[in-house]
Amino acid sequence: MSMMVGIQGQVLEVTVVGCQKLKDTEWFSRQDPYVVLEYSSTRNRTRTCTDGGKSAVFQEKFMFTMLEGLRDLKVAVWNSNSLSPDDFIGNATIKLEKALSQGYDDCTWTLQSRNGRYAGEVRLILHYAAAKKQNYGSLPYAPQVPYSSAPYSGPSLYPQVQYSQPQSAYPPASGYPPQPSAYPPPSASAYPPGPSGYPPPPPSSTYPPQQSPYYPQGSYPGQYPPRPY
Repeated sequence: MSMMVGIQGQVLEVTVVGCQKLKDTEWFSRQDPYVVLEYSSTRNRTRTCTDGGKSAVFQEKFMFTMLEGLRDLKVAVWNSNSLSPDDFIGNATIKLEKALSQGYDDCTWTLQSRNGRYAGEVRLILHYAAAKKQNYGSLPYAPQVPYSSAPYSGPSLYPQVQYSQPQSAYPPASGYPPQPSAYPPPSASAYPPGPSGYPPPPPSSTYPPQQSPYYPQGSYPGQYPPRPY
């Protein structure tokens, strides 16, 4: 629950939404209601809702400067007359505690006639912006830790773990001399070459050149005999 602090000089915003179920003060025509708001010596009046009858809509906003120690708002509804004094319909006293503490109050208040009877209802919306600032101020203050953009140069918050290379149970391979082979090295060919199935061809120089079986060789080697004339 927020605590109300000083309201002196703060602003209260009041919106007159409308009226309903109003007592009818006219006999032959529809009444013309209007609303009057009063806070201390300040009075504000809405426009006249012509032919509003028992239900009137206004949607008008007013500002009031708050005074310390005065937390009530008076509201009255009248019927406007042109040839005679205005007719009183009803009034109510609005308590401002909820609006001043929570910052907002949207409610319908009952109007009473001069003899205390039910005279209808009026809807107002109260808005008090200073309540949010006061609520924020009542919260405990948490100190802010200044942020430093410089890199952290101190010791590490966690110990650095050093991992050692595991020692092998066997000496390195270079520590042993090469072992002699128990078998002679294999030859290039495991078997001797076998005899060829065909005799090698004779060299080309062992045979005389072959003569042409069709034409005898002429006086000019490599040419055919001349044709007869």
